[in-house]
Amino acid sequence: MMRIWLLLGVLLLTFGACVPNKKLVYLQKDDLKRRKEIPKDTVLRSHQLNIREYRIQPLDILSISFETLSKQDDESDFLQKLSTRSNSGGSGGGGASGGALNGIVVNTEGEIDYAVMGKIKVAGLTLFEAKDTIEKVIAQYVPDVVARVRMMNFRFTVLGEVNAENTVVSGNTRLTMMEAIGLAGGLSELADRSHVKVLRQKGSEVDVFYVDLLKEEYVESPYYYVQQNDVIIVPPLKQRPFRKYFVGNLGVITTVISFGLFIITLSR
Repeated sequence: MMRIWLLLGVLLLTFGACVPNKKLVYLQKDDLKRRKEIPKDTVLRSHQLNIREYRIQPLDILSISFETLSKQDDESDFLQKLSTRSNSGGSGGGGASGGALNGIVVNTEGEIDYAVMGKIKVAGLTLFEAKDTIEKVIAQYVPDVVARVRMMNFRFTVLGEVNAENTVVSGNTRLTMMEAIGLAGGLSELADRSHVKVLRQKGSEVDVFYVDLLKEEYVESPYYYVQQNDVIIVPPLKQRPFRKYFVGNLGVITTVISFGLFIITLSR
């Protein structure tokens, strides 16, 4: 009889450690409840995105290049010397890429400094605004110049219940929180998607806030997009200790209990 109760207890604990779909599926509404009723190839609803373009900060590293239709060699040589280019693109981990060493650093006053054009204020501008500002300055020296400005050290860190904790460097400054997590290998099954913590730097301050990735309405949040130097911390579900330590050692625990029961039976 005792063995039956023991077996029932083990089964109850095991099923109690299961994680339901409502804690795993991103951006839910009531779709999980009425899956069979949802029409296919039809837009169910639309959301207005709260897009916030990234604004350049001090100590950012920029890749700035110039192009012109001018056929004069001296002008082309001048622009070539001003240009900075990245040797490697895309995204990766472990800090800034080696190509970032070829960029131009925004100083602590938010300026980039050229030997001929002088200092240009770019902090607080979007990449497109910085492009227009630089083009206006260089137009005083070379006409019909197109500037191309890209971020080279847009980085964020993802920690906790993800499949690959990492500091990611991306050339894309408009990344959603889920894209950022995807670059870190995605969340584990035991991640608490409803209570993701984010640390966001603002000058000398750090803002702390939480986001719920399970709710569809999150796409309208002002925190839908990742910012430079964000630290994303994904906590575990309450089932994690049980799943990791108890279920993983269930065979050993069962053997020990069975052996104990066997000894008790013999002693009687």
